[in-house]
Amino acid sequence: MNTRILVETEGETSRLKALQKEIKQLKELLIKKDLDKLALDSYLEVAAEKLGYKNVDELKKNLNIKP
Repeated sequence: MNTRILVETEGETSRLKALQKEIKQLKELLIKKDLDKLALDSYLEVAAEKLGYKNVDELKKNLNIKP
């Protein structure tokens, strides 16, 4: 018979819940960071186009911005 018994203390349970909450918060922050980067990249593309550059890399090179 394959049976597994798991014994957790109250402290372990609360620690597990705290870690799960932290993981959720970190995932949300990562999503926000990705969206912010996407918006910034889009702004740079529009700026490069409006200023007459061939692409964003040319704009960055001209402004001395490291990739």
